[in-house]
Amino acid sequence: MADPLILAIDQGTSSTKALLVDGACRVVSRASAPLAETQPRPGWVEQDPEELWQSVRRAVAACVTPEHAGRVVGVGISNQRESLVLWERRTGEALGPLLSWQDQRTAAHCRELAGSADLVRSVSGLPLDPMFSALKARWLLDAHDPGRRRAGELCLGTVDSWLLSRFGGEHLVEVGNASRTQLLDVGTGRWDARLLELFGVPAGVLPRVVPSCGPFPAVRDLAPLPDGVPVLAVMGDSHAAMFAHAGWRPGVVKATYGTGSSVMAIAGAGSENLCRSIAWDLGDGPVPAVEGNIRATGRTITWLAELLDVPAETLLAEAEHADPAGVHVVPAFGGLGAPWWDPDATPVITGLSLATRRAQLVAAALEAVAFQVEDVVAAIDEAAGQVRVLMADGGLTRGDRLMRLQADLSGRAVARSGERDLSALGAAGAAGLAAKLWTAEELERRARPADTFEPAIGEPERQGRKAAWHEAVRRARPTGEGSVT
Repeated sequence: MADPLILAIDQGTSSTKALLVDGACRVVSRASAPLAETQPRPGWVEQDPEELWQSVRRAVAACVTPEHAGRVVGVGISNQRESLVLWERRTGEALGPLLSWQDQRTAAHCRELAGSADLVRSVSGLPLDPMFSALKARWLLDAHDPGRRRAGELCLGTVDSWLLSRFGGEHLVEVGNASRTQLLDVGTGRWDARLLELFGVPAGVLPRVVPSCGPFPAVRDLAPLPDGVPVLAVMGDSHAAMFAHAGWRPGVVKATYGTGSSVMAIAGAGSENLCRSIAWDLGDGPVPAVEGNIRATGRTITWLAELLDVPAETLLAEAEHADPAGVHVVPAFGGLGAPWWDPDATPVITGLSLATRRAQLVAAALEAVAFQVEDVVAAIDEAAGQVRVLMADGGLTRGDRLMRLQADLSGRAVARSGERDLSALGAAGAAGLAAKLWTAEELERRARPADTFEPAIGEPERQGRKAAWHEAVRRARPTGEGSVT
């Protein structure tokens, strides 16, 4: 047989990417297929589950040639997290839309359950927030099985579950994805009866929780791959990016700059401002992680592009050397995530004047990305130990301006990955480990090209700029609080 290949599939919010990786962990080919989302009402964000599956098929077909197909020895999958699908067990047909992780339609239900917030956090490791899957599960079941009489006929699942269901076999979910549903006891790795009762989710609709290395059903209907190629690894996208950074090393924190942002570190300790979840389980037991999730980072830039009817690339180029001139953008679309966890926060723009131009507005939006990430990094630093380096990846990191801002506002070195598609590479790394194409030690030693950015401002200026940002956050919150502590 010719040199073996690993196929990595990264199913994200706005597209599905596919990568072929060889035995030296080099990318042989890559392709992507776009995926739309709709907002039928304010705060509602949906996707079409069937379109999502077809985007996977299109990306794979564009990436894998017939000549490559016979060399693929395994598949690794990474996926957007917290989003939820309900489908019929017998037919495999989805009932209604996928509810996106961005969806906020359950905010009122969240407030109704506020008295159980301590229980939810202590068991699941997650704050009571509409981003997570549990309230989406309740909404979907209320819409399609209000009497909860069809538990044996229906399947609820995150995106990994939905994709695995296309291959056939048992209803499954990978443990890291399960830990983001708010239905799992993060300490035991099992569905928790108290949380299922609280959120009104029958155990019969849920998948069986399995490690990140499976066992999973083999692929089916994913041409030009032959049916039967094994799925060797599954991870949530942020977890996979952390794995690609060899994020198990001490002092490493990963920040992915996508539609939203995930800031994650491997650590057992947490705080009230951070989530506890399971990074992965590759057969040696669950690896604990702490994380902060930010709702709108890249989405803030695309929102401005849509609002101003100007391509995002044009706006970013105009803002490369612009000064925000006292303008602050707090992109609380659907509330604020970590470290605030305030679903009632509203978007605000402060510091506007008649002299403000769009370049200043975009520069302020970029600063908002860096400020939000630094707020979470500071919480991780306090909870889990000193942050040695911030590893950055994702589409927004391609511009130097944001990386310089991040280093300045954080006061820490920022290492921008020189590799694209970190989530897919992480899934490939884990799958190749299962296929014995490399060892964990070889993965850790692998060269990881990166550009390093060092802080260029002093501590007094840094603290002054943070104080101004936190004043803008205070204005966005009904409680008027603008300090993490």
